[in-house]
Amino acid sequence: MHTEPSKKYRAFPPVHLPDRQWPNRVLTHPPRWCSVDLRDGNQALAVPMNISQKLELFQTLVKIGFKEIEVGFPSASNTEFAFNRLLIEKGHAPDDVWLQVLVQAREDLIERTVESLIGAKKVIIHMYNSTSPAQRRVVFGKSKDEIKAIAVKGAQMIKDRLHRLQGTEVMLQYSPESFSMTEVEYAKEISEAVMDVWQPTPQHKMILNLPDTVEVAMPNVYADQIEWMCRNLRNRDSLIISLHTHNDRSTGVAATELGLLAGADRVEGTLFGNGERTGNLDIVTVALNHYMHGIDPKLDFSNLGGIIDVYERCTGMTVPPRQPYAGELVFTAFSGSHQDAIKKGLAERDRIPGEPWDVPYLTIDPADIGREYREVIRVNSQSGKGGVAYLLESEFGIVLPKDMQREFGPIANDAVDQLGREVSGTELKAMFWQEYVERVSPWSLKSFETESKDGVVKCRAQLLRGGKPVKFSGEGNGPLAALVQGFTTAGVPRFEISNYSEHAMSSGEGAAAIAYIQIKTPDGKARWGAGVDTNIELASIKAVLSALNRV
Repeated sequence: MHTEPSKKYRAFPPVHLPDRQWPNRVLTHPPRWCSVDLRDGNQALAVPMNISQKLELFQTLVKIGFKEIEVGFPSASNTEFAFNRLLIEKGHAPDDVWLQVLVQAREDLIERTVESLIGAKKVIIHMYNSTSPAQRRVVFGKSKDEIKAIAVKGAQMIKDRLHRLQGTEVMLQYSPESFSMTEVEYAKEISEAVMDVWQPTPQHKMILNLPDTVEVAMPNVYADQIEWMCRNLRNRDSLIISLHTHNDRSTGVAATELGLLAGADRVEGTLFGNGERTGNLDIVTVALNHYMHGIDPKLDFSNLGGIIDVYERCTGMTVPPRQPYAGELVFTAFSGSHQDAIKKGLAERDRIPGEPWDVPYLTIDPADIGREYREVIRVNSQSGKGGVAYLLESEFGIVLPKDMQREFGPIANDAVDQLGREVSGTELKAMFWQEYVERVSPWSLKSFETESKDGVVKCRAQLLRGGKPVKFSGEGNGPLAALVQGFTTAGVPRFEISNYSEHAMSSGEGAAAIAYIQIKTPDGKARWGAGVDTNIELASIKAVLSALNRV
């Protein structure tokens, strides 16, 4: 790195807007959405999509609910042109979906582009030319007036060819490319020059797309640029102001949201932010950010996993595990304190399902986008009793008493720490079974019988102790009390049952029951045990033996 970056780089100058209004505004409705996956996203792929892949992704975008889709750059290649014709001639484009195409302000490219659109129902012709000082100086070697002349000439060439699209509803769009690096006064000048050619009206608006082509400033500067344009452009009511942000500074989402506050009407982006360099705006994130604030984004991500499958299959890209909303791990808690808070929050939801969503660490309900609750809490060496208890309950119906959670949590944590990796619910159940249910030494049960008379229960127990038979009888006010009294006749120091709970692990006549019992010995030791049987009485007896075996 340069030892003195201030001598090599300079900050982007701010926009003079002392009375800016956007910081005080609140988003209340979604923008118009336009997917550019098939054009901007596609051109960023090492291996661009073929026609069948583009068609599958197009159909997915339609299913999500996009009404404006930039389907390609038809003048760029035969594949791009053929895809346009396929959509139109085979009727793949629904009547209410606008097919957007991109074209530079060059006559041969405009001619080919218009040819590709003949017969379509709704189209957006999106023309652009670069306007920033660096582009004017380095790429074109032209003055401001000469660059403006390119835009005006291109706009006229498109207008002159619109008669060839009889029966097609056409909307025109202009982008001063590299707007974010262009002087706002010049961006206004060149945009209004294009408007003079196309003559938009409030009834037949044009789209003015103001792209953050390369992020060079903080997102508040982009918001200032958008508000300045919205306030200073003439005939603002004849324009749809559109945003198209990239992610060079990793603030594409922030720039878009602030740009909407600043007065924009429309957003262009891609699924999961695919695009050149660090990518385009992640339109999934912005839409679900709206959703978590109670705004219907009018896009359906209820099967986000299925959308990811199509995206990865068609583009060859992958969704990172920490991608907002979509990543494998974004709703997952490994931390013990986080798990405990989530578990309690979800339990509260069960008691008050109609209340607004307010679960710690979960910004939205994972179920709303097709994620399962069992994915939320996962266990590794950083996890605590809450996560362990949640997995056992959610996957196997094993509802540990709170005190037992405190005992088993550290036991499981030590075992997981030795493994040095994440463990599944099945592995946790096996640990629990080994520690409690399968503890049959030194005591194990052969048979247990009871009879009751006048409120007194008598028991006859046949057990093994270290493999040797032990028989005894006992009596008490219930089977467990009789068992405890019987143990004293077999020479076992007297103990008491301090906690007891049980429940069925499934439904039906053959359902197994699980009992949890905590015993306390004369020396003050307390231990939990667990027993499983289709007979709840025998499950309780096995739980007592399990606890004794753990003393």
